Amino acid sequence: MDSESLQLGNENLWAWFVRLLSQNSEWLSAKVKFYLPTMDLDCSNMAPEPEVIHHQLRRLYTQGLATWQSFIYSLCMELDVPLELEVPLLSIWGQKDEFSNQIGAGEDSHPEPLQHHGVKRPSQSCGSSPHRKHSRKQQLELAKKYLKLLKTSAQQNHGGECPEAGHTHASPQAYIPPILQWSRDTSPLNAQEGATIGDPNTADDMDVSIQDLFNFKAPKGPRVTVLLGKAGMGKTTLAHRLCWRWANGQVDHFQALFLFEFRRLNMITHLLTLPQLLFDLYLSPESDSDAVFQYLKENAHQVLLIFDGLDEALHSSSKGADNAGSALNLFSDLCRGTLLPGCWVMATSRPGKLPACVPTEATMVYMWGFDGLRVEKYISHFFSDLPSQELALAEMRTNERLRGMCAVPALCQVACFCLRHLLPRSPPGQSTALLPTVTQLYLQMVKTFSHSGTLPATSLLGLGKVAFRGLDTGKVIFSIEDIPSPLMAFGSVHSLLTSFCIHTSTGHQEIGYAFIHLSLQEFFAALYLMASDTIDKNTLTYYVTLNSHWILRTKARLGLSDHLPMFLAGLASHTCHAFLCHLSQQDEAWVGSRQAAVVQVLRKLGSRKLTGPKMIELYHCVAETQELELVRFIAQSLPFQLSFHNFPLTRADLAALANILEHKTVPIHLDFDGCPLEPHCPEALVGCGQVENLSFKSRKCGNAFAEALGRSLPTMGSLKMLGLTGSKITARGISHLIQALPLCSQLEELSLHDNQLKDPEVLSLVELLPCLPKLQKLDLSRNSFSVSTLLSSVKLATTYPSVRKLQVRESDFIFLLSPITEKAVQQSEASDLQDKDSLKEKGQSRSLELRLQKCQLMVHNAEVLVELFQKGPQLEKLDLSGNHLEDEGCRVVAEAASQLQIAQKLDLSDNGLSKMGVTYVLRAMSTCGTLEELHISLLSNTAVLTFSQEPRKQERSCKRGTPLTSFASPVASETSPSSRRIRLTHCGFLAKDIERLCKALRAVCQPHHLGHLDLSDNSLGDEGVALLAKLLPGLGPLQSLNLSRNGVSLDAVFGLITCMSSLQWVFHLDVSLDSDHILLGGAGTGRDAPAGRCGPEFVAGGPLLAFSSHYTSRSFRLQGCQLEPLSLACLCATLEKCPGPLEVHLSCKTLSDESLKTLMQCLPQLPQLSLLQLSHTVLSSRSLFLLADVFNLCPRVQKVNLRSLCHAVLHFGSKEEQEGVCFGFPGCSLSQEHMEPLCCALSRCKALSQLDLTDNLLDDSGLRCLLECLPQLPICGWLDLSHNSVSQEGVLCLLETLPSCPRVCEISVSLGSELNFRIHLSREEEAETKLRMCECSFGPEHLSRLASSLSQAQQLTELTLTRCHLDLPQLTNFLNLVNRPAGWLGLRLEEPWVGHISLPAVMEACAQASGCLTELSLSETQQQLWLRLDFPHQEDSSEVMANRLAHCDLGTDHSLLMRPLMETCARLQQLSLSQVNFSDDDDTRSRLLQNLLLSSSELKSFRLTSSCVSTQSLTHLASGLRHCCHLEELDFSNNHLYEENVELLMGALQGTCRLKRLHFSHFPLEASSLALLIQGLSHMTLLQHLCLRHNQIGDVGTQNLAAILPRLLGLRKLDLSGNSIGPAGGVPLAKSLTHCRCLEEIILGNNSLGDATALGLTQTLPPQLRVLRLPASQLGPEGALCLARALEQCPHIEEFSLAENNLAGSVPYFCKSVPLLRQIDLISCKIDDQAAKHLATSLKLCPSLEEILLSWNLLGDEVAAELAQVLPQMEQLKRLDLEKNRITACGAQLLAQGLVQGSCVPVIRLWNNPIPADVAQSLQNQEPRLDFAFFDQQPQTL
Repeated sequence: MDSESLQLGNENLWAWFVRLLSQNSEWLSAKVKFYLPTMDLDCSNMAPEPEVIHHQLRRLYTQGLATWQSFIYSLCMELDVPLELEVPLLSIWGQKDEFSNQIGAGEDSHPEPLQHHGVKRPSQSCGSSPHRKHSRKQQLELAKKYLKLLKTSAQQNHGGECPEAGHTHASPQAYIPPILQWSRDTSPLNAQEGATIGDPNTADDMDVSIQDLFNFKAPKGPRVTVLLGKAGMGKTTLAHRLCWRWANGQVDHFQALFLFEFRRLNMITHLLTLPQLLFDLYLSPESDSDAVFQYLKENAHQVLLIFDGLDEALHSSSKGADNAGSALNLFSDLCRGTLLPGCWVMATSRPGKLPACVPTEATMVYMWGFDGLRVEKYISHFFSDLPSQELALAEMRTNERLRGMCAVPALCQVACFCLRHLLPRSPPGQSTALLPTVTQLYLQMVKTFSHSGTLPATSLLGLGKVAFRGLDTGKVIFSIEDIPSPLMAFGSVHSLLTSFCIHTSTGHQEIGYAFIHLSLQEFFAALYLMASDTIDKNTLTYYVTLNSHWILRTKARLGLSDHLPMFLAGLASHTCHAFLCHLSQQDEAWVGSRQAAVVQVLRKLGSRKLTGPKMIELYHCVAETQELELVRFIAQSLPFQLSFHNFPLTRADLAALANILEHKTVPIHLDFDGCPLEPHCPEALVGCGQVENLSFKSRKCGNAFAEALGRSLPTMGSLKMLGLTGSKITARGISHLIQALPLCSQLEELSLHDNQLKDPEVLSLVELLPCLPKLQKLDLSRNSFSVSTLLSSVKLATTYPSVRKLQVRESDFIFLLSPITEKAVQQSEASDLQDKDSLKEKGQSRSLELRLQKCQLMVHNAEVLVELFQKGPQLEKLDLSGNHLEDEGCRVVAEAASQLQIAQKLDLSDNGLSKMGVTYVLRAMSTCGTLEELHISLLSNTAVLTFSQEPRKQERSCKRGTPLTSFASPVASETSPSSRRIRLTHCGFLAKDIERLCKALRAVCQPHHLGHLDLSDNSLGDEGVALLAKLLPGLGPLQSLNLSRNGVSLDAVFGLITCMSSLQWVFHLDVSLDSDHILLGGAGTGRDAPAGRCGPEFVAGGPLLAFSSHYTSRSFRLQGCQLEPLSLACLCATLEKCPGPLEVHLSCKTLSDESLKTLMQCLPQLPQLSLLQLSHTVLSSRSLFLLADVFNLCPRVQKVNLRSLCHAVLHFGSKEEQEGVCFGFPGCSLSQEHMEPLCCALSRCKALSQLDLTDNLLDDSGLRCLLECLPQLPICGWLDLSHNSVSQEGVLCLLETLPSCPRVCEISVSLGSELNFRIHLSREEEAETKLRMCECSFGPEHLSRLASSLSQAQQLTELTLTRCHLDLPQLTNFLNLVNRPAGWLGLRLEEPWVGHISLPAVMEACAQASGCLTELSLSETQQQLWLRLDFPHQEDSSEVMANRLAHCDLGTDHSLLMRPLMETCARLQQLSLSQVNFSDDDDTRSRLLQNLLLSSSELKSFRLTSSCVSTQSLTHLASGLRHCCHLEELDFSNNHLYEENVELLMGALQGTCRLKRLHFSHFPLEASSLALLIQGLSHMTLLQHLCLRHNQIGDVGTQNLAAILPRLLGLRKLDLSGNSIGPAGGVPLAKSLTHCRCLEEIILGNNSLGDATALGLTQTLPPQLRVLRLPASQLGPEGALCLARALEQCPHIEEFSLAENNLAGSVPYFCKSVPLLRQIDLISCKIDDQAAKHLATSLKLCPSLEEILLSWNLLGDEVAAELAQVLPQMEQLKRLDLEKNRITACGAQLLAQGLVQGSCVPVIRLWNNPIPADVAQSLQNQEPRLDFAFFDQQPQTL
C-alpha cells in the first residue's frame, strides 16, 4: 500500500474511531480518568462531543507511547471492534508517527487539562509566590475561596461517578460502615459501651461511628486519632468517605480537610515544609498561599489532616529511601503539636508497634469490619435487582465459612463479585460451595476473566511477575514503564489496577499505578511463585513464612507480604491442582511436588514454639490448604495451655483457631490476655467442645462481646472455667450471660472480676449459684456492690450447701464452693428419712468460712449478721476485720460466739475497739466453751478469738487414732482444749487496772482453765508487777505469764523469783532487762521440752511438752543487767528457797573478779543447783583460776567450761555421781606463764576426766611447761591441745618426755590444716601406747631425734605416720636407727609414693631394720605400708642361714639382698599384699616373693588380694607356698587368675593342713578347680573360717561342698553368699551344718535358697551361732518366722539379717528373750504397719539391740507409735533406720516424744518419708536426733 492509500485509510479509520468513542463516551471518560487521574472532566458544561473526544485522545497520546498502546489494547479488549479494524489499530496506530497527524502531535505534549468550573489551577507554587500584605478582610476572602476550592476538589476526587451515572450528588454510592471500637476512655459518646457500632438499617446510624471518631470535647493538646485495622477492613474507604461527607457539609466542625497517603508521600525525593505539603502536594490556593496558611494556623482547631497507611510510612521505599522520613517527620511534628498546634490528626494503620511520635494519649480506634447484619446489608446494596439479592442472601446464610470471610469488607466485595457470576450458572445452594477459602475466592474471581473458557494464563503470570517483583523490592506503586502495555490493559479492563497522581516535587507530577488492594498484589505474586517455572522450590518455600507483628519498626518496615503465605498455602490445596496445571502448562507431578513442599513447610512450622500472632497466621494457612492430615497434626501439636497476648484478634482469627480445635482429642485451655477482640468474635467458638478453660482479659470487650459470648457458651460442652475480666460489660451485656450460664451446668470456675458491674448484676450472678451444681469458684472482685448486696450474698452462702468460703475484702468478692455429688445427695436424703435429727447433723458436717474484711459494716449490721450466722452451718473462720462495728458491734458478735459454732477463728480487728470493749470480749470468754485463745492489741487494732476444734476432729488429725492417743502424757492432758491463752498486749494497762483486770480474769478461769496470759507491752511498772505477783494464786495454775516491756527493774525481778517457790506451776523465769523481757513459764515450756502436738499443723519453733520428771527442772535466766557483788549475794539468797533441780543462766556485759568470787562462794548455799551459765559476759584472765579452783569450794561440780573468757558453764551433780571433773578453757589466750598456776589449781582436784586447752597461745614453750607439770595432774581422759601453734619441735619434746609419763596411752597429732594435738591418759600405767602423726613434715634434722625418742619410749608400740613427707631413703635410715633392747614396734606409713613403690624396694628398706620383721602389709591403692619389728634382732646360726639360702634362687639381681633380708625376715609371721601386680614382663617381684616365702619358716598368715598375677608369677608363688608348713591363714580374694592358674594354686594347698582361715572370695572357681579345692578342704581339719563369696559354685558345687563339711568340726564361720545356690544345693547344705556345732557365723545371702532351705536351717542352727545373714535369699514370711523361732534357742545370737526378702503379710518376731542381739536388718522387705506390729512389740525382748534397720518398707505412723513406746526401754540402741517409708509428720513427732522419754539412741533416720520440708526442719531443730538428710549426719565418736 502506497503512502497516499495509507493516509486515506487512516483518515477513514480515524472517522470510524471517533464515531465508536462517541457511542461509548462514558467508557472513554473512565479510561481517561484511569490513565490521566490529574485530568479534570467537566460533566455539566461540555464542549461539542467531537471536540471533547479529540481533546481526550490528544491527552492520552501525549502522555506517552506506553499509555497510548495500553489504551488501544483496552479498546480492542472491551469494545466491539470489527476484526478488520482491530489489526490496523494494533499494528499501525500503535506507532506514534502514524497517528500524530490525526491528533495533532505538534501541540504541546503537556497541555493544560480542561478545568472544572470554579476550580482554577495556580500558576505557581507557594514556595515561589511573592509575599504580599493583605488586610484581614482580604485574608478571609482568600481563605474562603481556598476552602471552597478544597471542597470542590474533594467532591471530584472522592465523589465517585458523575451525577449522570445514576447516583445523587448527596450519596454517590452505598456505604456500609464497619464496626468501630475505641480502646481508650477518651471516646466521646456512649462511653459505657466502649464501642459505637452503627445500625446498618438506617443511614443516620451508619454514619454515627464516623462522626464520633473525634472527641470535640477533648482538652487542648495533641488531638490524634489512630484507626487500626487489618488489611481489607476498609480503613482507606473510611478515610475517603470522611472526605466526601466533609465536602458535602456533613462534618461541619472542620473548615479544612486534607487527605494524604503515605505510599505516595514515600515517593517524594526532597524535604518538605508544611505549606509545601498542603499546597504543592495537595491543592494550591489561587493566590497568596502565605495568607491562606496563616488563616489555617489561626483556625487550626478546625483543620483535619488524614494520613492513610501509617504502617507504610515506615517502609524503606525503593525511591528516596533516605528521604522517606521527611513526610513522617512532618506527621510527627503535627502529632506533637509543634506544627499547626491545635489541629486534628487522623492516621490509619495496620496493627503492630506504632512509631514513637504517636502520643500516648491518642485515641485508638479498632476497625473490625462487618458483622452478619452488615454483610447482608452490603449484599443488598451490591445486587440491584431483588431476585439476585434474595439468591445471594440465601447462599450466604447457608454457608457459615463464607459468611465468616465476608466479615472482612474487602473479601465481602470479592465474594459478591464472584456470586454475581456464579449465581446464574449454578443451581441453588451450589455457588458458595465453590468458595470455601480466601484463596479460592480470589481464584474464582480470576476465573471470571476467561472468555469462552480460555484462561488468560500469560496475562495472569505476567501480572503475577509484576506483583512479585514489587513485593520483593518493597514497591506498591508502579510507573507506566514497570507494567507492559498488554498487562496494563488487562489490569484496567478487569479493574485490577488503579491510577493516581503523585507530586514528587514542586511543579512536577507523575502518574502512579497500583493494585486496587495490597492483598490482590499478594495473590498474584503467589500465583507467580507457584506456577512459574523460573521459581524453584527453594525460593517458593522461602516465602512460606510467618511474619512477626511485633517487629521494632524504626528503619525496617512492616512486611508487605502479610497474606502471601496464606495464598501460597491456599494454592497448595488439592482443589487448585487443575488450575495450576493449566496456568503453569506443567504436568501434575510438577505441580504436586510444589504443593507438597508448601504443606511440608507448614508442618515444620506447626511443630515449633510460636508467638501468638504467628500461631494465628499458621492456623489461617492450614485452613487454606484443606489438608485434613495437616490440620490433625497441628491440632495434636497444640500445648495444653494456649495463650494469646496483646494483639488484635478478629472473628476470622478465632474461626481459624476453632477449625484446628475441632480435630484436637484432648481438652485445651485458651487464654486471651490484653488482646483487642472483635465484638462478635466469640461466635466463632460455637460448638467448640475441646475448650476446657476459656479466659478473656481486655478492656475492649463490651456488651456486644458479652452477647456473642452468651450465644456460644451453651454449645461448649467441655467448658469448666470461664474468665471474663477487665472488660466494660454493663447490665445489658451481663443479662445475656445470665441467660446463658444456667445452660452451662458443667462449669467449675467463673471469674468476672473487674467488669464495672453494679449491685443488680452482682446479685443476679450470685443468685445463679444454685443453677451451677459443679461450680467451685465464683470471682466477682473489683466490681461495684453495696452492703445490702453483701448481706444478701452472706444469706445465700449460709443457706446454699455447696458454699464453703465467701471472701470479701474491699473490692475482692470471691465464692469458693464444694459441689455436692449425686451420691452424697442420695445418702443425705436417705438419712433424713431415717433420723429426725439428720438435718441438724448435716448442717454441722458442713463448715463455712466467711471473710468480710473492710466492707463498711456498721453497728446495726452486726445483729443482722449474727442472725444470719445462727441460721447457717458451722463457721470454720469468721473474719470481720477492717469494719466499723465499734464496741457495741463487737459485743454483739462476741456474745454470740458461743452459739455460732466457730471452729477456728473469729477476727474483729480494726473495728474501733476500746478498753471497755476489751472487757466485753473477756466476759464473752466465760460463756464460750471452745474458745482457746484471745489476742487483743489496741495499738495494732488487733482482736482475734481462736477456737479449739471438736474432739472428733482432733482425733482425725492423725491417721490412726488409737495408737497415737494412747501415747499421750499427763502434762499434755493438763493443757487440753479447755486451757486458754489470753494476750492483752499494747492495751495501756496501768498498776491501778490490775485488780479490775484480775477480777475479770478470775471470772474467766472459773469454768475453764487459763493456760497462758500475756500482758506484755503495757505500763504496769514495779508496782503493778508486785501487785500482780500477789494476785497470781487466784488465777490458778498457768502455763506461762508474759510481762515483757512493762518498765520493770531488778527489784521487781527479785519479787518474781519468790513465785518460783510459792507457786508450784512456775518452773521457768526468763528476764532480760535490756530488752525489757520477762516471762514466767510452767513445766514443758523450757527450751529442752519435746514436741507435743501431732500432725502437719506443727509450728516451727513452738514450745514442746514435757513427758517425764527428767525435764521438770526449774530455770532462771537473767540478761542485760550489771551484777555487782551485793546484787549477786541478794540473788543467790533469793534463789535458796527455790526447789530444784535449778538452772541459772546469767548474762551481762562484764563481771568483775569480786562479783565472780562472790558467786563462787555462794554456790555451796545452792544445793539444788544443777547448771550455772554465764553467757556473753566478759571475764578477766584471773577468773580462769577462780573457776579452776571451784572444786575446792563446791565438790559437786562435774564440768567447768570457759570459752573465750566470755562464756562459762558449770554443771553440778551429786557426790555419788562424781567420777571426775571436766575442765575446758578454749580460746582463753593461755600462754606459757599461765601453765604452772593453772596446773597448780587443777592438781587440787581429786580427779580430772578431761582437760580442754584448745585455741590458746601455748606454742612449743607452753607445751614443754605443761608436760613438766603433767605428772602432777590427776587426769584420766583426753588432754586437748589443738590449735596452739605447736610445731615439730613440740612433738619431739612430747616424745622425749614419754618415758616420764607412763599413763599416756594414745597421742594424736596433726600439724596440717586440722592442727589437732590430743593426748589420752589412763588411770594407771599403760603397757602399750599408740602415736598417730599427720602432716608433721619431719626433715632429716628431726629424724635422728625421732628415732632416738622411739627407741627410749618402750611403752610406745604403734606409730602411724600420715603424709609426713618421709621418703624411702629416710624410711630406710629411720628403720636402721630405731633400736630397742626388747619389745616390739608397729609402723604404719601412709605416703603417696607407697602407691607406686616396688616390692623389692620395700624389702630392701626392711633389710636395713634393726629389729626382726614379723608383719608386712603393702597396699598400693590405699598407699599404706605396715611393718612390725620385734626387738632385739636375733641372728640365726650360720648353719640355719645356709639351710635357708639353699632354697632360694640366688641367681636373681637381688642375691646380695637375700642374706640381710633373710636375717630381718627370719621371724616373719604375717605377709599381706594388696593391689600389687605380678606380670611376666618383670618377674623380679614374684621371685623375690618366692624367696621370701621359702625363707619364712614361721609364716602363719599370707594375703594376696585384689591383684593381677600372671602364670609365671603364680608358679613362683605356688612354689613358695608349698614350703609354708605353718601357714594358718590364706587370703586370695579378688584376684584375676585363669583356670589353669587356679588349679596350680589349688595344688599348692594340698600340704597346708594347718590352715584355719581360707578366703577365696570373687575367685574364678570352675568345676575342676572347685573339685581340687574340696579335695584339699577335706584334709584341713583345723579350718575355722571358710569364705567363698561370689564364686558362682551353683547347686552341684554346693552339694559336693556339703559332703565334706562334717569333717570340719572346728568350723566357726561359713560365707557362701552370691553363689547361685538354690534349694537343690541349699537343703543339703543346711543338713550338713548339723555336724558343725562350733559354727558362729552363717552368711548365705544373695542366693535363691527359698523357704525350704530356711526350714532346714531351723533344724540345724548351732547353739554358738552369733551371726545369721540371709539377705536377698527369696525367703517368704513362713521361712522368716521359723528362723526367728529357731534363733530364740541361740542365746549368743548378735546379728540377724533378712534384708531384701519379700516378707509382706508376716514379719519375724520374737516370743522369748534374745539377750545379746545387737542388730536386726529387715531393709526392703515390703513390710507394712499391720505386719510389723508384733515385731515392734517384740523388740522389748532384745535389750542389747544397737541397730534396727527397717528402711525402704511400707511402714506408717502406727509402727512409729509402737516404736516410740519401745524406745525408752532400749538403752543400748544407737541407730534406728526408717528411711523411705510412709511415716508422716505425726509419726515423726511421736518418735521425738519417744526420744524425750529417755531413749539414748543418737540418731533416727527418716529421709524420704512423706514429711514436708519445713515440718522436718522444725522437728529436727527441736530434736536433733531426728535425721531427715540424705547423708547420715550421725556425729562421730572420739
